[in-house]
Amino acid sequence: MVVEELSEREAENALDYIASHRHDELGDLLDSAPVDDEPSTPEEEAAVQVAREELARGETVSLDEIRAEFA
Repeated sequence: MVVEELSEREAENALDYIASHRHDELGDLLDSAPVDDEPSTPEEEAAVQVAREELARGETVSLDEIRAEFA
């Protein structure tokens, strides 16, 4: 069967099957990594708060801007 001949449902099922059987080395590594159980420092907590406030104000940098800066 040719891919173009698949119905929408058949195509979705095929993609789901492929995704569920795909080997993802990074995903495997992350899944097996130990949980970070070190407490955050006050400085780290303050930095996270600043970042959240910047995000709430819309002070973000797009991926395109970053790519342009480092191109």
